[in-house]
Amino acid sequence: MTELCDLTHVKVVPEQQSQRDGQQRQQLRRRLPELIELERILAESPEQFSVRVSASIPVDSFELPIYRVDIGDAPADRPALLLLGGVHGLERIGTQVVMAWLENLANRLRWDEHLAELLQQVRLVVVPMLNPGGMYLSRRSNPAGVDLMRNAPISAQSPSTFLVGGQRLSPLLPWYRGKLDQGMEPENLALQSIIEEVLPGRPFSVSLDCHSGFGWRDQIWFPYAYRRRPMRNISSVMALKLLWEQAYPHHDYQFEPQSEHYVTHGDLWDYFYKRHNREASAPWLPLTLEMGSWRWLRKRPRQLFSREGLFNPLVTHRHHRVLRSHMLLFDFLLNASASYDNWLPTPSEGEWLRAAARAHWYSKGENL
Repeated sequence: MTELCDLTHVKVVPEQQSQRDGQQRQQLRRRLPELIELERILAESPEQFSVRVSASIPVDSFELPIYRVDIGDAPADRPALLLLGGVHGLERIGTQVVMAWLENLANRLRWDEHLAELLQQVRLVVVPMLNPGGMYLSRRSNPAGVDLMRNAPISAQSPSTFLVGGQRLSPLLPWYRGKLDQGMEPENLALQSIIEEVLPGRPFSVSLDCHSGFGWRDQIWFPYAYRRRPMRNISSVMALKLLWEQAYPHHDYQFEPQSEHYVTHGDLWDYFYKRHNREASAPWLPLTLEMGSWRWLRKRPRQLFSREGLFNPLVTHRHHRVLRSHMLLFDFLLNASASYDNWLPTPSEGEWLRAAARAHWYSKGENL
């Protein structure tokens, strides 16, 4: 894994671009336009943006970079927000909504003093495209055929759905976990390095991983996926849910544990969350935004005949609507992170919030 530390965007981005010849640039514009657009955003970004290459993924004649973008200069004792997209290469809209917000921040920082002050209070880290190789190849998995969301060393405690819950039969089948003794893929190791650098020692952290392809509405999932039992910080998740609903009562997100829909092996966020909990007492809330692509299919059924159409809005006005519709959520998480001490539950509040969460989400569960 290649890591370039403490380099600003003016040094990293042109270096990546200058190593490509004309044919490579043309090929990337055709197969991975998101990377070209991301590099434009970063090259034009203000001084508050700092960019590193966390890893380089070999595909064809390319070394595709996994960019990590740090925004602002919040000190180590302030909360953190991690925003992620592009874990599954077919779900391009996840990367695109993250990039849309990234460009929004870059443009606002040129005039918005409040935003600049806010970014001194929250450590904001953005990884717009964790799986550039999978996106280049138009596949869910990474170039090795491994589903990054089934690749962590954690096994389901409840029966998992056949194949969907993760399988080790073959990389030619979807949801492949990778070989048992092979360890995590380089993309996931890069993400692990970011988490282990950014989160420890902070009083509060939240992350949002942007996906698409499931359901009739947008959903916000939280751990666990490997078992049908509450996570340690379920009271804080409930507090955040109530805070969002008080601020935006007309929203259309469904908050649920991922296990409400299916149980899986190898879930990245389960693994990182449990690993973090062993070493830190401060709460970290790993959330997943699952954009409901079934609505796009219902409005345009012929998208069923397109691999990208199963996971992305292909009609221009719907695509634009999705790009702008989640910016309010991203801004909310940034502000909620900065003001965590105003809403994070006290021990006494945590007791009744945990009871409320169990009644709301787990009353039909097992072994509660």
